[in-house]
Amino acid sequence: MTTSASGSASTSVEWSVNVTVIDHNGTSKPFMRVFRNFRDVCDDYALPPVTDLLELASTLVAVRSESLDEARLADLVEENLRAQPHLDVHRHRENVVARTVLDRPMRLIIAGHLDTVPANDNLEARIVGDRLYGLGACDMKGGLAAMFQTAMDVVEPAVDVTYVFYSAEEIAAKHSGLLQLFEERAELMGGDAALLGEPTSAMIEAGCQGTMRARVTFLGERAHTARPWMGRNAIHRLREVLASLDQYEGRRPVIDGCEYREAIQAVFVEGGVAGNVVPDSATVTINHRFAPDRTAEEAEAHLREVVGECDDFEVTDMSIAAMPSLTHPLLRTLADRSGLEVRAKLGWTDVARFAAYGIPAANFGSGDPTLAHTRDEFVDRHEIETVHAALCDLLRHSPDLG
Repeated sequence: MTTSASGSASTSVEWSVNVTVIDHNGTSKPFMRVFRNFRDVCDDYALPPVTDLLELASTLVAVRSESLDEARLADLVEENLRAQPHLDVHRHRENVVARTVLDRPMRLIIAGHLDTVPANDNLEARIVGDRLYGLGACDMKGGLAAMFQTAMDVVEPAVDVTYVFYSAEEIAAKHSGLLQLFEERAELMGGDAALLGEPTSAMIEAGCQGTMRARVTFLGERAHTARPWMGRNAIHRLREVLASLDQYEGRRPVIDGCEYREAIQAVFVEGGVAGNVVPDSATVTINHRFAPDRTAEEAEAHLREVVGECDDFEVTDMSIAAMPSLTHPLLRTLADRSGLEVRAKLGWTDVARFAAYGIPAANFGSGDPTLAHTRDEFVDRHEIETVHAALCDLLRHSPDLG
């Protein structure tokens, strides 16, 4: 696959896209063409009046957009959304925001990240039957396809909508396009609730668990390994905390009908001086995943209790959890009207960033989350279609405010 673009977002953009389609008989049909814009791509594929969402997703996969290299995909999204008269479109850095301005009583944010993790010999978009393979197919260009087509299809929604296509979700928070928008273009980010298109297998995953990491250090005293009684082995001191972690059984609180599952795991161990020296320092890094009913302070206090006595305890990373908020009218309406399974989000997502800004949110997208970031990630047609249909249905019906 190759892509090329020239000029700014306001100038004409050319795209060279390489996609391989394999039909149900196993026949491979590779092709590469240069297109002026996304609509030309659709026309060349001879899509039916209702867009083939798997083809749309394959087009998005074919536009490479690893973290900090999202400009080409942002250009493509911006160019096509600006052609829609019902949308007010804004570009901020490599983030694209498209809004309806209909003075509805409520506003829903539908958000998804443009970036992918680095390629792993999986750049080519490849359709096999009703399944799309390729970098970002699962996380989250299938979700972006459903989101993009919803923005095109629902011209007069029952609630106002803000579509947010943002950069740099897959890397450190200091690069986050979502935070750039909240901090630098806050006027675009108001909303009553939000849906994030992270892969959920087309189920609704409510809220998210928090995550923290801590470096726990144990000290000893150096000595020659031939005379260990003259020192104290710091690595041996890890045995009690590691045994405690191995036996740990996390809480499983149920919130808004969703069961969360806490966990604590040792993820890194450091120690040792030389092959003939009793080590005088050993450090274990611990990751604590905590349910939304714990605050950051409570999560830290709980981990300290589990660790017990140590010489140093340093929290190196903390991301708060987000409550499921399924009682919010917009989120409740999605669950009720779609009839889709609702479950807890056990990982951490940008739903927590929305919650930090006072916006209840849920995860809802195509793709199996266990396939995210893998070489052979894929997304199935029916999941993209399910998400698209549910989003369109939600936007076309006023939420129950009761």
